Amino acid sequence: MIRPGLTVESRMIATPWSRIVRGIGLGQYPIDHDPVLAARLRETVDQLAARVPGDAYTSFARRTTNLILNVTEAGGRLPFPRLEADLDAVLAELRTVRNPYYRVTGGAILLDALAKLEVPRRLIIGGGRDLPAEVLAGVDEIEPDRIEDENSGRHGDYERLSAYTAAFLAHGQWDLAGRLTEGRNYVSEALHLLDSVPAPFFRGRGGSMLLSVAYLLGYGELVKAGGRDWIAETLDHLDRADELNLPPAFPQPMSPAFGKIYPLLTMLNTVAMSGIGAHLTHRHDRLAELRALWGQITPVERTHMGLYYLVALHNLGRLRDEIPDVRAFVTALVGQWRDIDPGENYFLHGIAYPYLIMTALFTGQRELITESMVDRLVDSFPSLDRTDTDRINRPYPFAYAITALSELGATDRLFAPHPRYGGSTPMAWVIGQLPAQPSSRLYMLDHALISSALRMRGAAAGQTGLYQRFRFDRGLFSVS
Repeated sequence: MIRPGLTVESRMIATPWSRIVRGIGLGQYPIDHDPVLAARLRETVDQLAARVPGDAYTSFARRTTNLILNVTEAGGRLPFPRLEADLDAVLAELRTVRNPYYRVTGGAILLDALAKLEVPRRLIIGGGRDLPAEVLAGVDEIEPDRIEDENSGRHGDYERLSAYTAAFLAHGQWDLAGRLTEGRNYVSEALHLLDSVPAPFFRGRGGSMLLSVAYLLGYGELVKAGGRDWIAETLDHLDRADELNLPPAFPQPMSPAFGKIYPLLTMLNTVAMSGIGAHLTHRHDRLAELRALWGQITPVERTHMGLYYLVALHNLGRLRDEIPDVRAFVTALVGQWRDIDPGENYFLHGIAYPYLIMTALFTGQRELITESMVDRLVDSFPSLDRTDTDRINRPYPFAYAITALSELGATDRLFAPHPRYGGSTPMAWVIGQLPAQPSSRLYMLDHALISSALRMRGAAAGQTGLYQRFRFDRGLFSVS
């Protein structure tokens, strides 16, 4: 069983990686405005910006969060001059972000948020502003292989590809997808960037989102234009993983199968978006390959991949075929929390609980999330003082926790004084432990806080036009 009434956005961008790391699909599962939570979020973004005063992206995120809360507090009826003033203040901060990738990402987040808040179009195009054009133009400034992490040299144009994905979604939210192929064909350019992402892991994971967005925007014909088939070619590239020998590096040791199943699952979700069933048997049986890889990854790795697995199979209409007893599968998967210490390290164990919480919610099995499980997650962050690496990267799992607890309706646990944190709140304590200079994971906290604010646009808020127009079940796949 999968949670009923899932939106297209939640089926396409279901997992926290796209939302927290790439900043797309924020604000899912809307709720009504909560003045207590709003006040807490305002205080939090102020504390965060004060802690890292030199971080322009965090300053932008603070302004964005406050703009969103101003609109939700006013019930969507904020006077237009106030909207303009708020937006101009946000844009002034955004334009000081020197890294073009983050500047584009921030602009796309802002456009998506404004579309979900249903502000007038003349706010983003008018008064001397053309924010969609500004965001798209920024992609040209992004250079390859600028990510400084354990995978340096394997990314190629991964950042530019990801930035195009976010920029295209933002255009689609405002019904401006036509701009993407008028004169300069940005969609075709973005697809050709796939050839410039060398590692199969990154080509599959990043390319899957770009390809999915192309179908969402109605540009599926470009995915198979000029004698190319970008889905088939990306699957072929995944098949060459052993030959190319560019495996992804992770903060903790991972099985070889993990680096293969992750991009495969995201690509299978793209196959569902495309509606082209032939890709499921391109070269070989992709679902049989998936079953084999699932059997090879470790139990804790399954906590990361379980949600991807369920989402892809659900969207393909193959869930019951592959997992006859979904309830038992999810019960066993989520039950693994008892054997995992979320404070052991920031990545493999640190984000396992948020994934499990989201998996339980996605499948409508909220009862699997026990108070003991939540307690253990909330208590875990001081344990990440064990190593310098875990300490520096603590914003990573904390951002995932904010997102998961927000969707669980348990964000208050992060704002309550706690003995584990010396009487401080977990939120204030984690911010207080941040280095005064910006860190590479800080933006994840920014995204999680923006997302929490955007959710408060009203429980009755529907999908924007971009997602309303798309159907997964176009005759090829039936939802199981």
